[in-house]
Amino acid sequence: MMFKKTLSFVVITLLFSAQSPKKERLKDIFADSYHIGVALNSRQVNSPDPKVNTTIENNFNSLSPENELKWERVHPEIDRYEFGFGDAYVALGEKIGAFTIGHCLVWHQQTPRWVFQDENKEPLRKDALISRMEDHIEAVAGRYKGKIHGWDVVNEAFNEDGSFRESAWYKIAGKDFIKAAFRKAHEMDPEAELYYNDYNVWRASKRKGILDFAKEMVLEGIKVDAIGMQGHYQLDSPTLEEIEQGIIDIHEAGFKVMITELDVDVLPRPRRAEGADLNMNFANSDEYNPYKEGITPEAEAKLAERYAAIFEIYEKHKDKITRVTFWGLGDRYSWLNNFPVRGRTNYPLLFDRNLEPKTDIIEKIAGVVK
Repeated sequence: MMFKKTLSFVVITLLFSAQSPKKERLKDIFADSYHIGVALNSRQVNSPDPKVNTTIENNFNSLSPENELKWERVHPEIDRYEFGFGDAYVALGEKIGAFTIGHCLVWHQQTPRWVFQDENKEPLRKDALISRMEDHIEAVAGRYKGKIHGWDVVNEAFNEDGSFRESAWYKIAGKDFIKAAFRKAHEMDPEAELYYNDYNVWRASKRKGILDFAKEMVLEGIKVDAIGMQGHYQLDSPTLEEIEQGIIDIHEAGFKVMITELDVDVLPRPRRAEGADLNMNFANSDEYNPYKEGITPEAEAKLAERYAAIFEIYEKHKDKITRVTFWGLGDRYSWLNNFPVRGRTNYPLLFDRNLEPKTDIIEKIAGVVK
């Protein structure tokens, strides 16, 4: 009698399990579309938390480093490099078989002041600055040759009107610092893909400046594989048409398209705070932080609709896109909790503050995948 009861319990359990909805893993949803990636911080790369590790391994087949391979972290002093994170990061990528990204070799932000100065703290000459940059690229890209598969070589070097950003790099070396960076990165790892990465590439004027210069580099024999379109979006901006035209223009210019930093800000922000310019920051207030106790069902429904509409565009052009990377593992870790207003509670990603998947949103996205 006990055997029959046990057998009945097993049968019922199996039937229930078979009828339970299967949890969709992001990398499975997009298996026939493009790599699906995530940006990780040092705590996540070295995490002892099984939930963190499982979320990464189950859902993503591409990795990006959020901050720890930027110059100030990996090369804080002229004669000192810190490779602890980088070594652990590439080891994680190898462990899970990920397409591993290096972000980023040259940027105007998060670069120590000494990089641009001589021993007397006077501005370096052009040739000296480019030589210092090349030494940095040799040390970092050279160390991870064959382990990092694609590099954001230069990040955010253009203004919104398509002109060159007058950063310390540009003021000393002009546009030649960009060309030298791509040449050196290719020299250090000829097999690695090389990218130019920027925000607001959906804006036609900015995109034209980027593409004109990228084509100029290619005509000079400089390797540029893809343009990274940072996907820092809001619920109502940019328009879907603007996103789509950006993808089309990059492809028609002869480059692969990568969506490099995807998130959707659900909170209101000051009118002037568009894009991802870290020089811009505003004071916190209830006006800009309306969901301190949790996002409303109405706002989450809008987020689901926005993500589904964005991914419908990506799926339409999956022949042009090779990677889509979310900028953060879960809401708790998103940079949008502090940009453009510090101390907010934001909900821009597909995993919540406890790393639970936002099932309704993921299912809605899955519904647009062909």
